Amino acid sequence: MENRKFCQSCSMPLDNPSLMGTEKDGSKSEEYCVYCYQNGAFLNPGMSLEEMKRLVKEQMQKMKIDETTISMAVSSLPFLKRWKATSTAV
Repeated sequence: MENRKFCQSCSMPLDNPSLMGTEKDGSKSEEYCVYCYQNGAFLNPGMSLEEMKRLVKEQMQKMKIDETTISMAVSSLPFLKRWKATSTAV
């Protein structure tokens, strides 16, 4: 089974290169999506983990994704690279 890549900020699947953010040199980011990261920087650098949880939940609800999947995505956020240093995830 192929390992799926997920944005290490919002947990969005990075199934398509068009969804990948960009580094300073213009190359595709292997870790972050286009909605979180462009030109080697986060689009919302001051965003808190709690704000990201709300945003992810709202966006997934708009997409009519089931609550179980939403809950799994939101609960995974503290374990992603961007948030590990700022959370108490163990």
